Amino acid sequence: MPPAARAPGPPRRPPRTPFALIALLLPLTLLAVGPAVAVGAGGWVVAPVGGGRPAFYAEGTAGTVLRDTVAVTNSGRTPVTVRLRGDGVPAVFARSDLRIPARTRAEVPFTVTVPPDAGPGDRTGAIVVRDAHGRTATVPVRLRVGGPALAALTVEHLAVGADRITYELVNRGTTVLVPRLSVRADGVFGRVLDRAPRTLPVRLPPGARRTLSEPWAGRPVLDEVRVRLTVTAAGGARDTADTSAAFVPWGAVTGGSAALAAGAAVLLGRRRGHRARTAPRSAGAEPTGAVS
Repeated sequence: MPPAARAPGPPRRPPRTPFALIALLLPLTLLAVGPAVAVGAGGWVVAPVGGGRPAFYAEGTAGTVLRDTVAVTNSGRTPVTVRLRGDGVPAVFARSDLRIPARTRAEVPFTVTVPPDAGPGDRTGAIVVRDAHGRTATVPVRLRVGGPALAALTVEHLAVGADRITYELVNRGTTVLVPRLSVRADGVFGRVLDRAPRTLPVRLPPGARRTLSEPWAGRPVLDEVRVRLTVTAAGGARDTADTSAAFVPWGAVTGGSAALAAGAAVLLGRRRGHRARTAPRSAGAEPTGAVS
């Protein structure tokens, strides 16, 4: 006979996990599947507060004060001391030095003030956290400065020296400029310098002033020239500056002048000697000194 059917019993439940173990695993799981964070080598991590953001994002016009909060989580078993600072952005923290106990999260508000002379555009930086052992972690900062974009520059204090041309570039606009320069010089008998436009190895932020020079080793020996500098940049920025320079071989001129002066002195001396020999001497007159 088939065995008698047993009455179904209550459903079996999975073994319970101790609450302490759940409390220990939960934060580790969140760190594994959560947003990207900057991990310090000492068992602590840095991340923006709220929203699962991998970086800090802010937008405002020049002079705006932007606010955010950074979290430093110490998941280790010993306290950690850290210091916070901004890199590439003017960040001011509510507290820049922290001692965070084991298994504790500290949230630190901070502000970033957009410089009053900042032009519109995107800027990057970072929030840097460093512990007492020199280990660091960073979170990127993306800052967008609003406002009208204006590209403008001027060329000032143009001068021609012994072997170079010096000048100043001033960014009068609201955008970062990478200037291009062309140089031309015309003398009495034609063009003596003609350099095609080329990009200069400089970046001019808004309001910046930079003194630059252009070498000119093969300048004329004897000529009068008109030098013109033309500077352009993206966005329609353009300016020109002119100046005049006279090149005279003063050494040769000085030597020639000395020779002419010496020849004139000899000729004058001969003429005076001839007059002295031919002039009649007065009766009874005695010379009193050398003839001058």
